[in-house]
Amino acid sequence: MRRWALAISLGMGLGLGLMGASALAQTSPIQLEDGDVARFWTAYDAVRAADTPEAQKAAFQRLYIDQGTPGLAAFMEAKGYTADTYLNAIRAYPAYWDSVRPRTALATGALTRLEGHLERFKTLYPELRPAGIYFEVGALRSAGTTQGDKVLLGVEMATGDASVDISEMPPGLQRFFASYFASKPLDNLDLLAVHEVVHTQQIGERGNLLSQAVYEGVADFVAEQVTGRMPDLAYVAYGPANDAAIKAAFRRDMAGEDFSGWLYNNTDNAFGVRDLGYYVGYAITRGYYDRAPDKAAALKTMIELDYSDPAAVQAFVAASGYLAD
Repeated sequence: MRRWALAISLGMGLGLGLMGASALAQTSPIQLEDGDVARFWTAYDAVRAADTPEAQKAAFQRLYIDQGTPGLAAFMEAKGYTADTYLNAIRAYPAYWDSVRPRTALATGALTRLEGHLERFKTLYPELRPAGIYFEVGALRSAGTTQGDKVLLGVEMATGDASVDISEMPPGLQRFFASYFASKPLDNLDLLAVHEVVHTQQIGERGNLLSQAVYEGVADFVAEQVTGRMPDLAYVAYGPANDAAIKAAFRRDMAGEDFSGWLYNNTDNAFGVRDLGYYVGYAITRGYYDRAPDKAAALKTMIELDYSDPAAVQAFVAASGYLAD
């Protein structure tokens, strides 16, 4: 098990279990934990060696799930993972797992960049609250998500590239992974981590598409301010080039609760580009920031926006000017 303390002045501690910080310390580190990755591969080998489905499940439960960190428990809850979810993915795509295995060890290389980013984040937003960052192995449902104060990074996806064997997957998944790996997720793992750290700072449940798009757009915008770059994903380039059509279509859907055409989706939508809701949310956030006379206050407002307050979200969007007629 490896742990790194990122020495950033964050005031109160994360909690005794993850932090282990001295009561006398003047700073509280953000800690990155990657021990679950090695445990997964130990369990994986035991599953591949087991003779029966029952023995496979018992081995995986004992060696991975039962010994996992709070980050693994949170990841499983957030993405609906069970032992059977993992075992089904392992049995269905052995070539994927065997080819991605050596790449998962590369995830920790993002640490050096991440430390500098978090120091800058603290400078831009002094109120930054601690958040544990966990490297996990999931079952191909998420490269990154959050639960509470935990950033959860799925390295079986986030470290992939064109060398990973996706040939056993159905055509739709092959298209998704080919496109995703073309975006160089390992090179952008530090950027993804910062995006997810932003989510740990945000509050309030999102009740409609507009709120969810702003929620993601704020995370993209703040991560850009912290790291100096945006992810190499299709919506980043496609959005500005097709802004008028995207804006018109988004206005029609933004009050609804159906995200499927805009967020966390595939390319089966009117534009043939996934996740354009991120672009809209980013454009709203950028508009708000550009119009604000006090940039530090604008950054604080966007991070602390309460998504459970529709009036506050509407005021933020209106102040951006982006959706104005």
